[in-house]
Amino acid sequence: MSNWIMGGGPSNHIILSSRVRLARNLANTPFPLMLNKTSGADVIEKIYDEDTKNNIFKDYKFYDMQDTGFVDRYVLVERHLISPNLANHGSIGAALISQDEKVSIMLNEEDHIRIQTVLPGLQLKEAWTEASAIDDKIESKVDYAFDERLGYLTSCPTNVGTGLRASIMVHLPGLNISSNINKILNAVTQVGLTIRGIYGEGTEFIGNIFQISNQITLGRSEEETIDNLTGITEQIIDKEKEARSILLKSNKMLLEDRVWRAWGIMTNARSISGQESMKLLSEIRLGVDLGVLENIPISILNEIMVDTNNASLQKRIGTELNTPDRDIIRAEEIRKLLLQQ
Repeated sequence: MSNWIMGGGPSNHIILSSRVRLARNLANTPFPLMLNKTSGADVIEKIYDEDTKNNIFKDYKFYDMQDTGFVDRYVLVERHLISPNLANHGSIGAALISQDEKVSIMLNEEDHIRIQTVLPGLQLKEAWTEASAIDDKIESKVDYAFDERLGYLTSCPTNVGTGLRASIMVHLPGLNISSNINKILNAVTQVGLTIRGIYGEGTEFIGNIFQISNQITLGRSEEETIDNLTGITEQIIDKEKEARSILLKSNKMLLEDRVWRAWGIMTNARSISGQESMKLLSEIRLGVDLGVLENIPISILNEIMVDTNNASLQKRIGTELNTPDRDIIRAEEIRKLLLQQ
């Protein structure tokens, strides 16, 4: 199970995970958009040769996207280990994933190398330290595309400079219920951050879960980026705590009713869509955080969020499923996970 799914970490009742991603490219080599299967394979071989296999990546599993089926690729997406872009357009791509799924390295996605570390709770500095250490090891084996004035060169101009994207996955039901979410999200964009859905760029907001990340990679150091996002995240945590406190004081019965209704549906439904389950799971998570529901580990809620998605369900069952069958099996798996406590 992915390290972040197990829960834990500072402020894990609001911050599900912290992620750091570094974009890197090989010197004197066309960006992935310009590569064919042969040249793409050459790039992978330069990064994943016999030396790095036996040393840097000895505890990693290698996934060649050409040889990885659609369901297996999307299981990796649902576990936040690779991007939807790599899953959908990975004819020359690959991924290296650590045994604890704390680190994943995408090869020939938008850039030749994308190093990602994900930790539970608010641990941006720790995630950055780990990603930087892996980056140093890879850089000792290959030459990066780097400019003394601009920094690391990337396929997308918005990543030029540090190549660093730091993000937090945050659960904000209190701000949403109190109709303050737009005010907070608008304020976040005003200070140079961007907001995305649960699976990153181009994905929808669902279940009161948002990904907030830096936009600026040029002219600001990695430490400044991490410190800035950490500081703003701490302010968001305070605002969410305040919203939850006000909700409890102003109408505790209504809040408890929302939570218990969600629990009733999730533990009794015989068919449930992925979208509905995410919305109801948000209510249950809030109930657990506020003590309305007891003895339910955060890890179980994270497991439901990830492992009852479409691809993960099909992987578990071992066969492709149509939508009605998926919804029936999803409801069954959710009941098992919630009622086993």
